Amino acid sequence: MTALTKSQNVLTVLGCIIHSCIVLSRLCLQDQFDNLEKHTQSGIEFVERYTKFVKERSEIEVNYAKQIRNLSKKYQPKKNSREEEDNKYTSCRAFQSTLNELNDYAGQHEVIAENLTSQIITELLRYLTELKAERKSHFHDGRKAQQHIECSWKQLETSKRRFERDCKEADRAQQYFERMDADINVTKADVEKARQQAQMRHQMAADSKSEYSNFLTKFNQEQNEHYYTLIPNIFQKLQEMEERRIERVGVSMKTYAEVDREVLPIVGKCLDGMTKAAESIEPKTDSKQVVESYKTGFEPPGDVEFEDYGPGQSMKRTVSETSLSNSRGEAKERPSGGKSKGKLWPFIKNKNKGSGPEDFSHLPPEQRRKKLQAKIDDLNKDIQKEMDQEDALTKMKGVYEKNPQMGDPASVDPRLVEIAMNIEKLQSEVQKFEGWLAEVEGRLPSKSDPPRRQSGLYETQNSNSSTVANNCAQDRESPDGSYTEEHSSETQVKVAIANTPEFDDEFDDGDEETLPTIGTCKAIYQFEGHNEGTISVTEGELLYVIEEDKGDGWTRVRRNEEEEGYVPTSYVEVFLETNAKGAMTYI
Repeated sequence: MTALTKSQNVLTVLGCIIHSCIVLSRLCLQDQFDNLEKHTQSGIEFVERYTKFVKERSEIEVNYAKQIRNLSKKYQPKKNSREEEDNKYTSCRAFQSTLNELNDYAGQHEVIAENLTSQIITELLRYLTELKAERKSHFHDGRKAQQHIECSWKQLETSKRRFERDCKEADRAQQYFERMDADINVTKADVEKARQQAQMRHQMAADSKSEYSNFLTKFNQEQNEHYYTLIPNIFQKLQEMEERRIERVGVSMKTYAEVDREVLPIVGKCLDGMTKAAESIEPKTDSKQVVESYKTGFEPPGDVEFEDYGPGQSMKRTVSETSLSNSRGEAKERPSGGKSKGKLWPFIKNKNKGSGPEDFSHLPPEQRRKKLQAKIDDLNKDIQKEMDQEDALTKMKGVYEKNPQMGDPASVDPRLVEIAMNIEKLQSEVQKFEGWLAEVEGRLPSKSDPPRRQSGLYETQNSNSSTVANNCAQDRESPDGSYTEEHSSETQVKVAIANTPEFDDEFDDGDEETLPTIGTCKAIYQFEGHNEGTISVTEGELLYVIEEDKGDGWTRVRRNEEEEGYVPTSYVEVFLETNAKGAMTYI
């Protein structure tokens, strides 16, 4: 075996060993790239999952804040409703404050949602885009380096196979030349040709060897750079990228907690406001408000006088002014006679909740006084507003007069005239309501006045009948809930009878004279008489007038022998008979 053959065998063995090592290294490196790709992709998916978590939390905060706001709005008192009127009570105001604080509390949850979106979600979405691009770049560089080393390896393999092939060809050519040279039958020319062929093959083998050696040196350098420089750098960059990703997630988690912590002081203030509102509730103040709201101004009832029905005593059957009894009950016990009007007392329920007359005469005295005072205050506020506008327009007119280029002074005059008319109208309204207020305050009893104890008949049984009739007519005010004793023309008749001895027996029998009619009336509006002493009428109904309006806005009418009561004078068209008192036709 020649030296070339031995060298060829050694190179073949070394080549196999090197090839095996390189293949193993390439496989290991490829496995590492696959593992890193899976790991980094898992890291990106984790960031996306965390971003989705924060986004869903933000949506929950938005929905929660919306529901809290809707709840607060739902329980806010409606305008012009009883809830708004009840706001004068401390408990209602405390609830109103709680609703306001709850609305602010909802706002803090909206702040949480906004901060989660701006500080975490938006930032993480932007970072994810950068992270994916960076990861793609690193793996692209790694694949590029891997492809380059594989290309160098293929060139080395090609040069090595060429060198191996040329060595084998040179060996065969050498053997052929030696056989030709030893054969005596071969011509000298053929031997020379075989020698030249062997030399050429040896030269080709030498060239292939040189080429293979160069490629091997180059490959070793590139492989060394690949495994010790390029790939470690790529792995280092991937490692740094992962560390930044993990750190960024940690910062986001910390921000997530800080977003909640930032609103805690304001949430605490909202809760403190709710606590303060609850502590501001004053039960005694609320109860006083109820007393003030429903105080009527009625006098408390006095003692009921003893009426002697013994022998020799004339029976003066009457109802005490201060009695809580209902004369309707007495009327039902009588076998005959007209139906007496019932007494009106502060505990009678008023079912007529509709809008009343302008002077609030349908209300009890104290409530009427409050309504009138509130109306006067509102009118004064309107007057002040108009005066403020007048003052402002007057100043504007003065500016226009000094600087005509800014405007025409005459353009302000129509508005000034209109405001002056409005002020005059409002002042007239104030005077009207102040008159009604003075009337009410004059009728309200003083706290120092003792309650009335005697009935109207007992006080005047020694007086003439005309005086009693006049006093009783003056005492009656209205059947709408004010404190009155009904001394109508029926009472006048009873007084006259009581003072006439020959009518004692008839009075003792329980008979009661029916009041005479003094005219007729036609209902021009429907009236629901819910109050005690009133009577319901329908539009167009014809009724008998048994007592005319005494100046309190009420007319006493009768439908039949058993039904009579009061109706508002403005609801009927009255036709008095010519022989009745103050005969006239009015609406």
